[in-house]
Order: sequence, then C-alpha cells, then structure tokens
Amino acid sequence: MADTVLSDSAAGAPDVPDVPDVWRLRARGCWTEAAALLAPRSTEDAGAALTRASLLVEACLYLVEGWAEAEDALRTAEAMAHTDQQRGAAASERGYLAYAATLFSVRDRSDEARSAFGRGAALLGPGAAGRPLLDFRRGLVAENLAANPAAARAAYRKAHAGAVAHGDVLLTSSTWRHLAGLAAAEGDLAEARHGFAESLRIRVSLGHVVGTAPALLALAEVTADAAESERLRSEAARLHELLGGVPTWLASALSA
Repeated sequence: MADTVLSDSAAGAPDVPDVPDVWRLRARGCWTEAAALLAPRSTEDAGAALTRASLLVEACLYLVEGWAEAEDALRTAEAMAHTDQQRGAAASERGYLAYAATLFSVRDRSDEARSAFGRGAALLGPGAAGRPLLDFRRGLVAENLAANPAAARAAYRKAHAGAVAHGDVLLTSSTWRHLAGLAAAEGDLAEARHGFAESLRIRVSLGHVVGTAPALLALAEVTADAAESERLRSEAARLHELLGGVPTWLASALSA
C-alpha cells in the first residue's frame, strides 16, 4: 500500500503566495489547518477555493477520512471555476477524490474517476500547468484500478517530463517514486533503487516531512544491504511516530 497511495494531490494546484504557512502546514500533514487559512478567501477567490479543496482531498489519501469535508470544498471550487484551467484542475481533483474512495474501498467510484480525468484532459491542453498532475493521476488509475502497468508507465513518464518542464519538484518526486515501484515489480531493483532514492532526496530537500516516511520505507524495501535497509526502516518508523501515525496506511507496512 505504501507505494501505491501517495501522490501529492496539491502539487500543481494554484499558488497562494501571500499565505506562506499553507505549504509549511501541508508538508507536516496539517491539512485541516492549512485549509482553514484559506477559508476566508475561498468564497470569493477561485484559486484559493481550488487550493483548499486540493488540500482536503490530499488529506483523504493520507488519513483515509474527511471525505465529506473534501466533497464540500470541491463543490465550492467547481462552482467558482470560470476558466478552462480552473475547471480542468477542479475536474482533476474530482477524479482524484473518486480514485481515493475506490482505492480505500469506501465506495466504488472508478467510473467517476475516469470520467472526471477525461473532462480534465479536454480542458487542460498538453502544455497547461495542471496537465502533468492530471497525467500522473491517470497513471494511478491505470496501475491501481485497471491493473495495467504499461499504461501506468506511459502516463508516469509523460507526467515526469511535464513536471520537470514546469518546475513542479514535488510532483517530480512522485513520478520518480511510482516509476520506481513499477521497476521493482518487474524485478529491476537497480532502477527501483535509483528512482526511490531520487524521490526521497527531493522530499528531504523540500522539507516534505509527511511524505518522507513512505519514501524511506520504499527505498528500504529494495536496498540489498540488510543493515542499511534496517536503518531506513527504523528512520521511517521514527518519523511516522513523530507525525502521530500519518499516513495511517503506513503502519501495516512498517510492522510487516
């Protein structure tokens, strides 16, 4: 589960440069608090509404709860969107929330996820800032809902190239991670180690604390040296405990 869930929902969402604490809180797993900072502006600013929705959707992926709050915020963002970029980004969040609900067996919304991502692709052209994130999420559906690793790899590679081109460093970490996961599944451990190490390096450099424990564990699982693997697992467990057990789904992987 640790390799298939994480996906950095808000990477690529509209920036809110005059609310600097949003990133700091998000990076530490405080999505509700980050969303609260945006609440006053979310009734009149479409970008703030969309960013707030993306934060609450991402929280569902890490906490496996908060579905109703995310749904309410997303409906607000959808109602306020007035450009193709905003509508496409809202569709991406709609698809991602439906994907998460399906992945965690809350409710099968796989058809809704595919439909929403299709709408997003029609609104976000190949060069649009939100397109790499959308492509990445379509890869998640291909890998985890459709069990189609070839389609997932193609989507992740497309997303990776787009993330690099747009300077979306956190999304680049996620594309490295998921491409590495596919390599590991095929037995290419050298490629897997490279990708997981790059993903971890980026998360540490960005201070993305909440995403670091899963990245540590992923690298540990493909590290040949037993002592180094155990060190990575121990660090992942320590960080996971420090964050109060977030992500919630990582606990079972750490105890395996």
